[in-house]
Amino acid sequence: MVGLGMVNFLLLDDMDVQQAFAAHLRGLREEAKLSRAALAERSCVPASTIKKFELTGQISFRQLLLLWQSLDDLKRLYDLTQNLPKQQALPTSIEEVLKDGF
Repeated sequence: MVGLGMVNFLLLDDMDVQQAFAAHLRGLREEAKLSRAALAERSCVPASTIKKFELTGQISFRQLLLLWQSLDDLKRLYDLTQNLPKQQALPTSIEEVLKDGF
């Protein structure tokens, strides 16, 4: 029997990440006790777009940045684009998992 140890795989798709961003910003909006209308005024993103984003995760990148800037530290997102140490690439198929012995 071959022991693989404690290996955690996290399979994400674009919708998972969109929903995570929407949940994060909705939580910050609620924490700040801002209505969608108040956030719309602060961010210049229409309240209807904010509602759609919170429910579906769908939003333009520019509008996401405007909301993030209004509710969180935009530098946190910017820092993700800087030259940080690269993580080991995770496998993208079952064949890669089996080949690499994960």
